[in-house]
Amino acid sequence: MFVLWVGVFFCSTAYSISIPFLPIFLHTSLGVHEHLEAWSGISFGITFLASALISPYWGSLADKYGRKPMLIRSGFSLALLYFLTYFITDPYLFLVLRVFQGLLAGYVPAAIALVATNTPEKNVGYALGVMATSGATGGIVGPLVGGVVSHLWGNAEAFLFSGCVVLVAALIATFLVKETNMNRSGSRSNVREDLRAAIANRSLMTILGLSLMVTISVMLLEPLLTVYVLQLGASQQEASLSAGIIFAAVGIATVIAAPQWGKLGGKVGYTKILFIGLLGGAFGNLLQFFFTNLYGFGVLRFAYGLFFAAVYPSINAMIVKVTEPEFRGRAFSLNQSANQLATMLGPVLGGVLGGAIPIRYVFIINGIALLATAILIRSKKPGLAGKQAQQQSSDPQLAAK
Repeated sequence: MFVLWVGVFFCSTAYSISIPFLPIFLHTSLGVHEHLEAWSGISFGITFLASALISPYWGSLADKYGRKPMLIRSGFSLALLYFLTYFITDPYLFLVLRVFQGLLAGYVPAAIALVATNTPEKNVGYALGVMATSGATGGIVGPLVGGVVSHLWGNAEAFLFSGCVVLVAALIATFLVKETNMNRSGSRSNVREDLRAAIANRSLMTILGLSLMVTISVMLLEPLLTVYVLQLGASQQEASLSAGIIFAAVGIATVIAAPQWGKLGGKVGYTKILFIGLLGGAFGNLLQFFFTNLYGFGVLRFAYGLFFAAVYPSINAMIVKVTEPEFRGRAFSLNQSANQLATMLGPVLGGVLGGAIPIRYVFIINGIALLATAILIRSKKPGLAGKQAQQQSSDPQLAAK
């Protein structure tokens, strides 16, 4: 778990070093001067679309040949693509590389699936809570490093730096990761059978829908927070710094709270912890409507993060609960597809809402949506699935019947 935590931290840091500065890279290095917003949106979203479409295929390979090979494949592929980006001078070729980044991604879901499959049942919640902190920590450190690198050397050089950092993650996967709980004797299923098996497992489908909803909720505010910080009174010179601190506040809260929520979930049940996390996230969003002071808003975002830190570890632990070990690589890859689709759709929907109504009211919409999701979880209890759902998810023929 510790080794994979470090690997995911480096992978997430590598992403955060260069990707947040895509618009500047397109403008200064690739010569995009017209329709920069459209180019930025397409460059950002196309990677997640490609990743969402290919993830079930990588999940099928992971369940057959192991999660460690997926870590190695993804780590070295991403390192090469980051290095190649440094030499790109044409925006259309850059889009091609961004597609391949989506097609060859998969380090994080493979790491989570490996931890979930190789950790004793009683410790799964805590382990997944700890793993949630690695991506959050990388998301805090990456933009700071990327800002320094871009300032000192340039935006293109930031991709070189990302390549070096993700190469460390690939080397960690190659030489330090151990996978012991792996059965390679079975035949590899195809994606159509996997989807049929997943659909037959109603609890799993409920969790995947929940994951989609939650990630849209998070990404809905992605394009709006910096603008909202300006509306709260920050100067244009301070807006980026203030927004960065507010973004980091949620990440810091996740690092503090996620392991504790995971440990508590192992004792009282992940459905209850998920309900608490969603409820806290819902009221945190609703209260943000009333906070018009920048400092109070930042403190409230931190408090929101303390509760919302319970959500993703609980979702991952519930996936473990409702699937057999032989199907978990595919289950986590389907969850990755849901997350990637939401990551693509959320900012688009947020931008549309932010242009149509005052941003303060977007917090209300977000809060109501999370509250409705919490009520749904309370009534459906997807983490309490029976053995039949697990058997269907691991046996495509049974699911088809």
